[in-house]
Amino acid sequence: QVQLVESGGGLVETGGSLRLSCAASGRTFSRYAMAWFRQAPGKERECVAAISWSGATTYFADSVKGRFSISRDNAKNTLYLQMNSLKPEDTAVYYCAARSAAVITVWQQYDYWGQGTQVTVSS
Repeated sequence: QVQLVESGGGLVETGGSLRLSCAASGRTFSRYAMAWFRQAPGKERECVAAISWSGATTYFADSVKGRFSISRDNAKNTLYLQMNSLKPEDTAVYYCAARSAAVITVWQQYDYWGQGTQVTVSS
């Protein structure tokens, strides 16, 4: 089992920045591919960014490329999502997720989830 707890969400103005963190506990964090997903009301859950266990491979949705970055600190069992130049369309609940296999972007293939953190970007 892996327990995931997100933090860092909140209300920010358009153009602002937020840094989300996901603290992991349980089995060895470094063995898991990790990802950030988001879901806005009435919309499907989408993968925003993903990172392999080593950090060597990353993925970003087209809508966030150049604005968001993903990183992990395996020594601290923590995943990060740095979000810059935020837009109102980034408003959603953000979830971190883990899977004990190669990094992918399909949410149904992730085994462990956090409770989510709300990000609201005002226009």
